[in-house]
Amino acid sequence: MKNVIVLQHIKIEDPGYIKDLMIKDNINLTTIELDAGEKIPNDLRNFDAMFCMGGPMDTWMENEYPWLKEEKKRIKEFVVELKKPYLGFCLGCQLLGEVIGGHVVRSQPSEIGIMDINFLKTKNHDNLFSSFPNQIKSLQWHSYEVRNLENNKDITLIASSNITKYQIFKYKNHAYGIQFHIEIKDTTVNEWGCVPEYKSALEEQLGIGALKAFDNSAKENMADMNRYSQILYNNFKKLAE
Repeated sequence: MKNVIVLQHIKIEDPGYIKDLMIKDNINLTTIELDAGEKIPNDLRNFDAMFCMGGPMDTWMENEYPWLKEEKKRIKEFVVELKKPYLGFCLGCQLLGEVIGGHVVRSQPSEIGIMDINFLKTKNHDNLFSSFPNQIKSLQWHSYEVRNLENNKDITLIASSNITKYQIFKYKNHAYGIQFHIEIKDTTVNEWGCVPEYKSALEEQLGIGALKAFDNSAKENMADMNRYSQILYNNFKKLAE
């Protein structure tokens, strides 16, 4: 894996700890800041993999964020037509789900906090997650989720939570949607807490002043999340080679 394209929807949501690992490996990163008007390159064939990150917007907000239409088109090109490795987190997970036929709907309730991710038996033979334990804790910060992928025979469900069925799913064996945030760093929660949409969702779910406790909880679990990110990255790198 030498050349990676990263689709970002807000500057502070980059691949986080995994980005640090890619920089250490001297991987050539091409970051497209879609919310700032940057355009996805016309030719995607030279990229070995695509990362698609989270953001404060939702997949259906095409009137407010017209670049979402082009982004969906290019994700479909990369994943379905070119059959290249893809890793999508949160919004990036939902965008993948939508372009392969799913629907993005409001979660009941929103999932915000450090929560359990429960793996299915399908993870035991998966290229990325086979060495993961049956349950991990990770950061959730979303109000929407992917549904209605059951009739797509190319989809494999790998992990769920008590609220969200499609916490991890894969399309064929090369494109993965991850609804939670395993890629975070020590600074992530406080940085994201400054985004109005994230802050309001947090306080609606956990109460006014919840950011400090949320940040502390994230840091208590950071070593584990970093370790799982390392495993995920190493396995994804092999997949992209």
